[in-house]
Amino acid sequence: MRQYSADLTPPWKKPKPVPEVAAEPGLVVEEPGTGFCGAVIRCEAGTVTLEDRFGKHRVFPLEPRGFLLEGRVVTLVRPSAAPVRPTRTASGSVAVPGARARVARAGRIYVEGRHDAELVERVWGDDLRIEGVVVEYLEGIDDLPAIVADFGPGADARLGVLVDHLVPGTKESRIAAAVTSEYALVVGHPYIDVWEAVKPASVGIRSWPRVPRGQDWKTGVCRALGWPENTGAAWERILGSIHSYRDLEPELLGRVEELIDFVTAPE
Repeated sequence: MRQYSADLTPPWKKPKPVPEVAAEPGLVVEEPGTGFCGAVIRCEAGTVTLEDRFGKHRVFPLEPRGFLLEGRVVTLVRPSAAPVRPTRTASGSVAVPGARARVARAGRIYVEGRHDAELVERVWGDDLRIEGVVVEYLEGIDDLPAIVADFGPGADARLGVLVDHLVPGTKESRIAAAVTSEYALVVGHPYIDVWEAVKPASVGIRSWPRVPRGQDWKTGVCRALGWPENTGAAWERILGSIHSYRDLEPELLGRVEELIDFVTAPE
């Protein structure tokens, strides 16, 4: 007698297909059975390891429909061993395979600190090398007018400056207003530190905590989030969560793009 294996489940009772998502490092998902939410730090045959905002690790099986991504059910799959060459850079611009770095321009982009410079390199590094733009950090902007004067910006050597916490009425706004050269552009974002310009969800947290006045902001953030009070290690964790411009707030994105356009404008 012929055996049949037909699925007699009514169509309306069958689970709807869900998207498959590669478990790339940094991807933030939730395991609905336990409520554990964290970023992917490792994906091996049949399992994925997540790290929550407190640094706790949990290993889960790669089961169909096993995770939530931004509230939607997905199936996590192991990333391809040989990823396809990206067609766009981390900044979202069209990638140019094999392009060589241009000889550095005389113009520069200055940022306040090392973390700012590393973030800009992380997202715009490919673009900057093609354009020949060098980014340098200042360790603060208290002496910015003198620094700009010493640089001597001109039509063939434009200077762009990115300032943290550039909002009306602040010390930063008064310093920025003192720079008057038509070949120097000072712009900024509203965040206390460039850490805040990284979207909380990309880091695996709900929001950036408010730190009382008088406390070191970075140390206060680590303390509020339950991270070890090691700001260097915290920054490495934050930087590692940045994979493209999508991980950054638009208030920073627009200002960096503005500076790149300014320093690469034709003479």
